[in-house]
Amino acid sequence: MSGALPPVVAGVASVPLPRRPLEHQDHQEADDRVRHWYENELGWETVPGSPGTPLRLRVGLRFDVLDVPAEAGRAALRHLAPGSPVALRGDRVRLLVAAGGAQEVPGILDWLEWGTLPLGLRTIGEGGTMEAPLPGPNPEPVPEPLGVRPLPPGRSGTVQGAAVWLRPPEPGYEVEASLPTLSAVGGDGSAPELVRVLNTVATHCHRLRLRRTNAQPPMISRTRH
Repeated sequence: MSGALPPVVAGVASVPLPRRPLEHQDHQEADDRVRHWYENELGWETVPGSPGTPLRLRVGLRFDVLDVPAEAGRAALRHLAPGSPVALRGDRVRLLVAAGGAQEVPGILDWLEWGTLPLGLRTIGEGGTMEAPLPGPNPEPVPEPLGVRPLPPGRSGTVQGAAVWLRPPEPGYEVEASLPTLSAVGGDGSAPELVRVLNTVATHCHRLRLRRTNAQPPMISRTRH
């Protein structure tokens, strides 16, 4: 009969509902391990992101962040204590500084006479967050004197463009004692650590800016006749 439905064949199994992809489950388990490492091993507060976005760390409680070009950040490593954590994301280095340090940065730069120049450095302070660097191998070889130590594996490899640790934090170690601060004077009686870090960072940021300016082709002016 026209338009009649086909008969139901007995014994044919129904199509099962789609199951959660194993790859997604693996990523979730890896994210849980990373969160556990930060919260339970380091005691750092994390901020869960939306699905598919990296875990984030709460800033302003135990540390602030100085976000600078990679070249400037690497130059500042010599002013840091061996246990002072440093992260890398793309072409930017994130130096962890003492909590409250972000508020001091503009005044210090003014005092160092860098305040009027566009240096390309940023700070993250109280109320902010930063992407949690992934535990895993370092993205590139770094000389041993810089104090780089491997992290316990949390993922197999690193994600392109994801933040990673150049100098990872140590579980069971109070990170505050290693961070640059305005109040602590250097061991040799020199300026406070945060002042020396900012002066070095600002100097290299300025050099980078000059190099970019000099590399630009000169503008050709046209004269009307």
